This record gives sequence, structure tokens and C-alpha cells, in this order.
Amino acid sequence: MFYNKISQKTGKGINSIVQRWMVMFLAAVFCLGANIADAGPLMDRIESGETIRLGFANEIPWAYPGEGNKPLGFANAITIGILKEMGYTNLEPVVTDWGGLIPGLKANRFDIITGGMYILKSRCENVSFSEPIGIFGDAFIVARGNPKGLQNYQDIKAKDAVFVTGAGFNTVEAAKDEGVPESKIMQVPGMSEILAAVRSGRADAGGVTYFSALELAKEAGDAIDVTNPSALPEKYLNWVGIGFRKDDGDFLAKFNAALTSYIGSEKMLKDVEEYGYSKDQLPGDMKTQWVCENR
Repeated sequence: MFYNKISQKTGKGINSIVQRWMVMFLAAVFCLGANIADAGPLMDRIESGETIRLGFANEIPWAYPGEGNKPLGFANAITIGILKEMGYTNLEPVVTDWGGLIPGLKANRFDIITGGMYILKSRCENVSFSEPIGIFGDAFIVARGNPKGLQNYQDIKAKDAVFVTGAGFNTVEAAKDEGVPESKIMQVPGMSEILAAVRSGRADAGGVTYFSALELAKEAGDAIDVTNPSALPEKYLNWVGIGFRKDDGDFLAKFNAALTSYIGSEKMLKDVEEYGYSKDQLPGDMKTQWVCENR
């Protein structure tokens, strides 16, 4: 009887220990599973030693390829600067056309899109943007002397002018919102085609960012003028962000943390100085959530 009582007590003790170990084991497995679930595909790539693929188009001075596809432009410089602050230098540039940036990101052809992309409500549905890296306005390129006097979308509408811009550019939406008929909106692949359309007279005005307009005017010599960006409504001022896949929220949170201390720093301003970005383009305290809801 005494032996039976000890056996029962010992058995209960062993069962209790086993139960505690099982609980601890299951908790550890659960935590490990949670960590795996929290890690997005970009962190998986990094942890397996693969490159971070930077997607961008040929958009001077925002983001464009140099020799050997070296990532140039201030959007690339800012992104690379932030990644270095995070300790990541294993980068791979991937050049595409502008219209292929968001589809390529979603199709996992690259991990980050740096091309100087405006944060817009329609884009926020497909892309997770970083906090803003700058604020910018648009402008038109027009023939020398601006013969039709085109300063804004209402001028284009009133004078039955032809407006050319890039497929996927924010200026497509802006022109439509301002009442420019779709039949008067010419969409082309990129900057060189916009310039060619205006120079040839096939279009009366080309809609691009002010920075891009200055570059196109420089390229065209005396053939092209740039309109005053303040002639467009203030609602077309836009903030630029760096784009990530929706399931890379873990990496984006770390990127934003590093961005906070980098944007506006002396190092950042030195990194972008050659591209014309100055303190005037700093985004201030604006947050991406507000921009997504209001642009």
C-alpha cells in the first residue's frame, strides 16, 4: 500500500513535469511560428544572403541608371543612404520602364521601388510607401515662348490643346480630374517620348514633375520652356515615398525608423546635393497615412 501511494505520487509528479514541458515546447513553437509569419519575403531574402533589388526607371534627376546600371538620382541616393544606416549594402539595381514599377514590385521582380514616385491614394492601394522623402510640384513643358499660353489644366481644356504625359504618371489623373477630355490626353512610355511629342508639335504641353521639366528643357536647348509650377493648384503638390510590397511591413517599419534620423541630416543633404535636391524639398512633418488619404 505504501509503495502504491509513492508510485501514484511519483506518477502524478512525472505527469505534471511532462505537462509543463509540453506547454513550454508548444509555446516556443508558437513563438517561432509567429516570428516566421511576421517576417516578410524581403527579410527572408536578406537572411538567406540574397540581394535587395532596387527597381527604378530612367527618370533624371529622380532615379536613373549610370554606367553598369549604377543607381543614380536623389531618390536612389536617399534609399541607399537609409539602407546603409540599417546595415544593408548588398544591393542589386533593376531598371524598367515607369509603368512597370508597381506591377514589377507586386510580381516580386524587385523588392523596393525608388523611382521618385508620388504617394497617391490610388497607388497606396497597391504599394506600401515609406514616410515621405520630399515634397514636389509639377510643371508643363511647352514650345519656346508658350504660343498657346498654357499654364494649367484649365488652359489646356479651354484651348482644346493636346496634353502629353507618361503612362502611369500622376498627371494623367490630374488632367482627368480637371476636366481635360481623355481624347486630348496622350500617354507615352516616358520622358524622351514626352519631349519628342512637344518638340514635334504633336502635343501642346507635356506634364511632368518640375525637376524633370528642367532636365528636359536643358536637353532641348532653346526649343522648350518650362511653366511656373505655382500656376497649378496647390492640391497638385505631392510627396514622394519609397515603395514596398504590402507583405514587407516588418522591413518597412525598420526602414522608416532609419529614415527619421537620415532625412534632413547633413549627410543626406550632401548625398543629394549634386541632383538639385535642397532643404526646400524636405517633407517636414508630413505622414504617409495623411497623404494616402488626401492625394
